[in-house]
Amino acid sequence: MHTMLPPMTRRAILGFGASAAALAACPALAQGSDKPIRFILPISAGSGVDAIARAASVALGKAFGQPVVIENLPGAGGITGTSVVVKAAPDGLTLGMVSNNHVINPAVYKKMPFDAFADVTPISIVGATPLVLVVNPKLPAKNVKELVALLRAKPDTYNYASSGNGTIIHLAGEMFMEEAGVKARHIPYKGTGPMVTDMIAGQVEMGVVALPAVQPHLKSGALRAIGLCSAQRSPAAPDIQTIAEQGLANYAVEGWFAVIGPPKMQAADIQRAHAAVAAAFTSEEVRDAMDKQGNVIKPTSPEQAASYLKSEAARYAALVKKANVVLE
Repeated sequence: MHTMLPPMTRRAILGFGASAAALAACPALAQGSDKPIRFILPISAGSGVDAIARAASVALGKAFGQPVVIENLPGAGGITGTSVVVKAAPDGLTLGMVSNNHVINPAVYKKMPFDAFADVTPISIVGATPLVLVVNPKLPAKNVKELVALLRAKPDTYNYASSGNGTIIHLAGEMFMEEAGVKARHIPYKGTGPMVTDMIAGQVEMGVVALPAVQPHLKSGALRAIGLCSAQRSPAAPDIQTIAEQGLANYAVEGWFAVIGPPKMQAADIQRAHAAVAAAFTSEEVRDAMDKQGNVIKPTSPEQAASYLKSEAARYAALVKKANVVLE
């Protein structure tokens, strides 16, 4: 078993937010136009990041003073959609929301169509979201101990799904298997939505997914939660024990989400985008929605976002090497 990298802490991710009141008062927010903001999500509908962006879409439109159109462009662990952001005009009218996958990809793929750092403009690390290990309820396991026993008894018999090769969802599953000393077959999907659909149908038995993406299915009984992947329980689902407190003490992984823009954006456009994002996500209605989903919101500055992306890339590069996940 490997030694887990230090768990992502909320202080490390989110300890440097700006004042929402000051941002909301920023004059840039009044510079709206009739042209819509194209807000690209490089993931499928039904994912955790998709739920986050759509919960904030109305507030984002108000903050920008112009329409915000959310567009899902999944594929290749987020590379497909992010490529569109990278190639867009740097006029502030095209933004994207990315997750951990953005900084994992350079370590996973031998060739990248863009530089994950030089070819984007960081706007803000917006917040963090809890991940949860879930199973189809027909699987005879209700907790980590029972799942580990099942997998140990029949190695490589059961399947675990991911939203794509080399994604944070894939790595979280790999980390669980290694920490528990068990084996299962990895089945990659093109996004969280199709993955969840097949888990509910019983086509695959288990997988890690963002809590907001599966909360309705957990409540309905369509899926069963085995354990939360975060180091601490989520206020949105306090009854779900963490995987760590169920015996795998070194296991901890958490998702985060960030807003980026194309390269070479002007300082005024960067500030305007940052102010609008921060104002929208710290508005009362969005905070309420985020709290219900279990997300932690505290936007960073563009400079802090750039620094954080690079530090996370180094962390995941070491993890990818240990997991031996390399794609063409």
